Amino acid sequence: MFDMTERNHPWLQDIVEQLHTRHKGVKAGEVASYIPELTKADPDSFGICVVTADGKIAETGDADKTFTIQSTSKPFTYGMALEIYGADKVAEHVGVEPSGDAFNSIELQKQSHRPFNPMINAGAITVTALLYQKYKDEALDFMLSRFSAAAGRELSIDESVYQSESRTGHRNRAIAHLLLNFGIIPEDVEPALDLYFKQCAILVNCRDLAVMGGTLSNLGKNPITGEEVFDIDRVKDMLSIMFTCGMYDYSGQWAYKVGVPAKSGVAGGVLAVVNRQLGIASYSPPLDERGNSCRGINVCVDLANELGLHAFDCMNEGSSYLKALL
Repeated sequence: MFDMTERNHPWLQDIVEQLHTRHKGVKAGEVASYIPELTKADPDSFGICVVTADGKIAETGDADKTFTIQSTSKPFTYGMALEIYGADKVAEHVGVEPSGDAFNSIELQKQSHRPFNPMINAGAITVTALLYQKYKDEALDFMLSRFSAAAGRELSIDESVYQSESRTGHRNRAIAHLLLNFGIIPEDVEPALDLYFKQCAILVNCRDLAVMGGTLSNLGKNPITGEEVFDIDRVKDMLSIMFTCGMYDYSGQWAYKVGVPAKSGVAGGVLAVVNRQLGIASYSPPLDERGNSCRGINVCVDLANELGLHAFDCMNEGSSYLKALL
């Protein structure tokens, strides 16, 4: 565990505390219910954490409260598959186009029958099946070791959420068998699905997510531990797919309003990355109709506006404004 007292960033701390105060009273959204265990989440839980690419930290609220990573795991497993198989091989199984559909849509590309992208469930299940094909019974240990390296501490599985997802994940099973029907994934569907359910049930807190984002912003090197976690070329691919597809069928609006790569999860996590500068994370369980955290979106919109983080913002001359402040 890293020493917070040596790495706290006072100026960013003021910013995140202001954002927390501004948005903690937001009552919009509903806690996810399609996974029964997620209904137990406290809708008032709300944390924010920002980690700079050089390892400075600012956090407030429920930044230490654990929750399951859910779909926020998807860009990281995609990066792992790219490192193992190479981009051409992975592209035979999953595309990179925005789908415009909900995250759990049962629809594939018409001619290739590939999932549209690895950020929706069909694509993420395909990626996890590729990891299972490579590592079999050691796949979970491999996956956990990589997530832990990105977070800077040892992570584990929430057994109750995993069991809840496994018992009720009939739609994901339907997706997996459709993929099998078209030869997109190998025949060992059930163990690959089991790995996917466990992947989504990895326990993190807001600080973990921010450090993972900081790792991507720091070109694959964990800014706290100094460990090289992801290959720099794969980081480019991960951030690209997050930018175009990471917020489900809100991705276009997100690119318009926030303008940085991001990924959300139905437990309430939102992860955003400012290339070479920041990892941003928030946790708030109430979701909008697309499955994105209401407070999380508000926080990122305000942060982007106030700091000029949008890739095409007139203040963002290589984000020189932010660099000067940091």
